[in-house]
Amino acid sequence: MTDKGIGLNELAELGPHGQQSCLAHAQILQRLGDKWTILVVGALVAGPVRFNALLRAIHGISHRMLTLTLRGLQRSGVVSRRTYPTTPPKVEYELTPLGHSLVEPLRHIVVWAQHNEQRITAARAIFDHHDGANG
Repeated sequence: MTDKGIGLNELAELGPHGQQSCLAHAQILQRLGDKWTILVVGALVAGPVRFNALLRAIHGISHRMLTLTLRGLQRSGVVSRRTYPTTPPKVEYELTPLGHSLVEPLRHIVVWAQHNEQRITAARAIFDHHDGANG
């Protein structure tokens, strides 16, 4: 394996168990790399937040998508949900210690995206132009 990641030869050498492990990692990264996950984690950095406050803070997210994202993050151990016995019930979400450990890596990804946004936009335009000519 190189410092650039796992190549095809290395992936083949992992065998079925190692490849299954890579697939499991890919599923984790798929959950954590989702745009809504990044925004939800960012909204929870400062502490517990109620559902409707999250809904207002995250522009463009639907009620259903926020619910699905929070449930996925709860299932992964990144977010905890606390219900208070009030009328109406008060529910807060907050990052778990595992969730807090995710903040810095996500921050690096966001900085990388900001730093490379123009290059990616230019590459997409070139690709789209050539792909349209070939299509």
